[in-house]
Amino acid sequence: MGTLLDQIIKENDIKEIDPSDYGKLAKEIRGKLVRSVSRTGGHLASNLGTVELTMALHLCLDFPKDKLVWDVGHQSYVHKLLTGRGKDFGTLRKLDGISGFPKVKENPADTFNTGHSSTSISVALGLAKARDLRGDDEKVFAVIGDGALTGGMAFEALNNAAQMHSNIVVVLNDNNMSIARNVGGMSNYLGKIRTNQKYRDLKINLENALDKIPNVGHPIVKKLKNTKDSLKHLFIPGMLFEDMGLIYIGPLDGHNIEEMVTAFNTASKIHDQPVLVHVLTKKGKGYKPAERHPDIFHGVGRFNVKTGEVQVSSEKTYTDIFSEWLVESGKTNEELVSICAAMPDGTGVSEFLSTYPERSFDVGIAEEHAVTFAAGLAAGGMRPVVSLYSTFLQRCYDQILHDVCLNHLPVIFAVDRSGIVGKDGETHQGIFDISYLSTIPNMTILSPMDGEELKQMLNFALNSMKTTVSIRYPRGAAFVYGTEHEPVVYGKAEVLQNPLGARVLILAVGNMVETALETAGILGEAQPVSIVNMRFVKPLDEEMIVQLAQNHELVVTMEDNVYSGGFSQKVEACLQEQNMQGVRCVPVCLPDTFVEHGTVQELYERYEMDAKSVAKIIEGMLN
Repeated sequence: MGTLLDQIIKENDIKEIDPSDYGKLAKEIRGKLVRSVSRTGGHLASNLGTVELTMALHLCLDFPKDKLVWDVGHQSYVHKLLTGRGKDFGTLRKLDGISGFPKVKENPADTFNTGHSSTSISVALGLAKARDLRGDDEKVFAVIGDGALTGGMAFEALNNAAQMHSNIVVVLNDNNMSIARNVGGMSNYLGKIRTNQKYRDLKINLENALDKIPNVGHPIVKKLKNTKDSLKHLFIPGMLFEDMGLIYIGPLDGHNIEEMVTAFNTASKIHDQPVLVHVLTKKGKGYKPAERHPDIFHGVGRFNVKTGEVQVSSEKTYTDIFSEWLVESGKTNEELVSICAAMPDGTGVSEFLSTYPERSFDVGIAEEHAVTFAAGLAAGGMRPVVSLYSTFLQRCYDQILHDVCLNHLPVIFAVDRSGIVGKDGETHQGIFDISYLSTIPNMTILSPMDGEELKQMLNFALNSMKTTVSIRYPRGAAFVYGTEHEPVVYGKAEVLQNPLGARVLILAVGNMVETALETAGILGEAQPVSIVNMRFVKPLDEEMIVQLAQNHELVVTMEDNVYSGGFSQKVEACLQEQNMQGVRCVPVCLPDTFVEHGTVQELYERYEMDAKSVAKIIEGMLN
């Protein structure tokens, strides 16, 4: 016998489901989410919390005519199931399978490609204004989490929305969490609203009671209604959203489909004003392990469905090594401070936060503020370490350039998840940081080849550098080279091997040094290879590059970054400036593209950046 979910083979099919079966459908969806994500990994807790919310949205909207923009987009799994992608759901986040984020190329009901936070209201406002200019009538909804409201871009859009005199419906999905527990003024503000849910009932009861008072009550009620914010201001201080020009509805039970459908339909009929519908959901709802530990099940790997036990590797990661260094360095350096943007666990600063809470700052999903805040700390005599994923550091280019580097400030950027990160795909691959960081004056960029060198570079940045330093390192287990490194010297590379008779010189950056060593092992003694651990991407050790290149037939550059503006292009420019155009260069890097989702190894193989592919390329060039 088929399930209700089997009946949904395309968008809008949910409208054929009997309302009495909505609860059963929600249960089926949660079961499929848990089973699928337990095998593929992914964002589970956020999707479990938005099952009824997504169902209500699909009951109100007509896809693909109406537009639904998901902020970040990691909570769009239910949306994908309700648009007929259930049969492909087993391929979630797998190479050439469906993405864990909205993708327009997958389905036209995925209105906009998203992956970063606090963008949805801006996009929705643009879509709504385009609709108005065309004279069309589609509905435009944006779903944004309470954590994403810590991002300044969301407030820029809210500030602009009322001026447009255009209807969009902003659905605030409030589960009191983003990835980690929310922080800051917006979290406190929403907390006050959550604890005052009964103000609507109180308002109704008070109006009814006053209305019954002869000759007196009705004028008072009329006055209250004419000044509609009076009672709201009494029970919810500030009424921020209405003060900004939005109509506020809520808070609603985010697991009550009927209540949300009524609110969404009402909100979409207000043609000349934006509306914010505030819904309260429970992250991880329906699966006890995720309810108890929503942070662990936010972005989770494979796990046992029955026990909730998550498969965790025992191997030490680069993030683990950074975390240990940060805590140890904090003991002897009282000026050392830590800054992250809503991801203390992901970036490895949680232990420092618990050990030195007065020197730890989680600013929320506000990367731009994090960087300029760090600039202020540095100008005030502190030594800030800003811990961000490479993909999110992209958001801070102006702040790095204008506020940090222009002021010659000694900020250390711990750039986690550089290079290919795998299954989160295009929006999360850290493959642009060499290109965008190396354009900035007063910026030094290092990339360690193994875990031990990461510690060396962090110590070098803290103790020997008085300007800005970025240290980029990959996601996952740290490589163990097993041989002691030379001390880190500013702008100097490290020669790992330079055998007699070597025709090939490999200049490798960061984790690509491990691949270079594997490549040399494949080529064997018959084709000896020289290998240099570049260490510094900026400044380049041009002296060593030129000296070694003139003694080899082929120079191979290896980096986990795009070619445009990357390390390979800089090496080629260096050789041309030294009139060494006759030296053949082979760049092993990523093309000028956005890299899709898949495992890290699969993607390296697809782009011919794994050791076997590089060895084959070298043999072909030499022959």
